[in-house]
Amino acid sequence: MADVSFENRVVIVTGAGNGLGKAYALELGKRGAKVVVNDLGGAVDGSGSGNSPADDVVNEIIENGGEAVANYDSVATKDGGESIVQTAVDSFGTVDAVINNAGILRDKSFANITEEEFSLIIEVHLKGTYFVTQPAFKIMKENNYGRIVNVASPSGLFGNFGQTNYGAAKMGIVGLTNVLAIEGAKYNIKVNVIAPTAYTRMTEALLPEDVGKLFSAELVTPMVTYLASEACEPTHEIFGVAAGRFARIGIITHEGYVNTQATAEDIASNIEEIRTITDGTYPLSNEDELLLIQKAIQGN
Repeated sequence: MADVSFENRVVIVTGAGNGLGKAYALELGKRGAKVVVNDLGGAVDGSGSGNSPADDVVNEIIENGGEAVANYDSVATKDGGESIVQTAVDSFGTVDAVINNAGILRDKSFANITEEEFSLIIEVHLKGTYFVTQPAFKIMKENNYGRIVNVASPSGLFGNFGQTNYGAAKMGIVGLTNVLAIEGAKYNIKVNVIAPTAYTRMTEALLPEDVGKLFSAELVTPMVTYLASEACEPTHEIFGVAAGRFARIGIITHEGYVNTQATAEDIASNIEEIRTITDGTYPLSNEDELLLIQKAIQGN
């Protein structure tokens, strides 16, 4: 099996000053990538800023024989996103892959969350993914090559108490990724989502330290490295990654229950047939589901 190489490839990693992003950047640097290490340098809640987190990672990559440059812009603005991509172009001539890892937390139960706390998470996670990816995507289209790794979360896919803002943003990223994968297909742009669990400064309050040791950031890195590489063939998929376990996560459906004269009482009587997924399929477009609907109607 050939090595997964990043020679002559330029990769942007957002939020790369700590945790998962740092682990990705260091691994990519070792594999020959020219890395743009983006990090605002703020706290977990998004407050503050500083250059040292990004600078430290850049220095470590260079000390290991790699190439890297720092960027300190926030992903949460259009100007910031464009500046991050421009840093790649100015420093290395292009951009081949983007790993949208930057994120913050503002957890609060739904009854108590403020509009500001809700909006800030949407701006950093969901809009941040959009702001960085759009200028990079345009370059990838011109080059007829690109790899985009977006970061969702089990909290978005499955839910988690106190994270309505975070969960909504992360599930929004799944929707954004689905469309990007469709639009990028004919340009050899592969777009996928990971939903990782790792012991970082964002999760240390949620995981006991002894449990956290089983969920190191380095155990997520192999999947991200593959998805950001030329070796990656899948697109339009979601992958759960944690503690050395790698698995596709599906949004699936089935033929279900068909009754064009259905009443609410019919739904009540047949709810288990509606809910129980048998012979599940994984639609990758609206058309895929319409074909399933057509098949279900014709079969009844």
